[in-house]
Amino acid sequence: MLNQRLAFGALLASASLVFAGCAGGETTTTPTAPATGGDTETTETAEGLSLAGKVVGVAVVGTQHFWDREAFQGAVDEVERLGGTVVTTDGGRDNTVHAENHDTFLTAGVDAVITILGDDAVEPKLEALAAAGIPVFGVDKNSPHAVNNSQSQNDIGGYAIGEILGEALGGEGNVAVFNAFSEVLDFCGVRYGEWKRALEENHPGVTILQPELAEEFANAPEDARQQTLTLLERYPAGELDAIHVACWDQPAIGVVQALEEAGRTEVKVTAFDAGPDTLEIMMEDNSVFVGNIAQVPRAIATQAAQNVAKYLAGEDVERQSYVEVYPVAGQDEAMRIYNLLGYGG
Repeated sequence: MLNQRLAFGALLASASLVFAGCAGGETTTTPTAPATGGDTETTETAEGLSLAGKVVGVAVVGTQHFWDREAFQGAVDEVERLGGTVVTTDGGRDNTVHAENHDTFLTAGVDAVITILGDDAVEPKLEALAAAGIPVFGVDKNSPHAVNNSQSQNDIGGYAIGEILGEALGGEGNVAVFNAFSEVLDFCGVRYGEWKRALEENHPGVTILQPELAEEFANAPEDARQQTLTLLERYPAGELDAIHVACWDQPAIGVVQALEEAGRTEVKVTAFDAGPDTLEIMMEDNSVFVGNIAQVPRAIATQAAQNVAKYLAGEDVERQSYVEVYPVAGQDEAMRIYNLLGYGG
């Protein structure tokens, strides 16, 4: 089963979602249960919007990860549903390639660009697009050169996962954290900062072990598995109570594997993303994976495409758009959210 976990995800069907907007202030989108029949319903958020005759570039840093694939497909599907034409690029999870891919849009006659993820390497390219009069819309890319950034409620999610972990530990214990990206990706920093704040404010008996761990993106589960096995040698039973992955949850797959291999199932695991693969691990009986935050990447990118349509129609668009997250605490909640988001088919 552990080997299956590492390979899981590529064949999962995309869930169709209903989107509802909240008026006033920064835009917030609330995804709910999938619509029947597999078609995305047109709701009040998208009513009257059109991209007919418009060409929209969609650049994604990569499509290896469930989150990335869902966001990419959500943007493409919504642009096309609104009548637009899509030009796409895929960086293969190489930030340099992702950045260079944006040059395509300068000569492709696009009316706007949706850029999904990526680090600061892409900033000069986004600046060039803006200077050329091509508006940019971020999906988890909060650039000063973007009109708008659509993202999850990362602050709420970060604080919630801190609460889940603190309560799972009974308010005390030693926690190791994988935290490679909080200083280079804004949303990762928010998730980590709010997680830490929740522990400090409400669970002061929880100690974050130093130094923190830094996961690799490439082959993240196996990298985290190896690092966790080393960590367990350093901290025998009774000296390590939990492991948290601050920004995402693919490394947590390897963390769980290492704990099971070493017979250290007293150590609890939490993370952030809650795609179908990690929710399935949480759904197992007696799983060490006790907490996660479910995002809906398709909803985030759908919101970005709708923001493009609004902007090109001359409507005002808020600087930030937020999509609701779902805290997941334990097996029963994992099952509920898995079904709510349509991952059960």
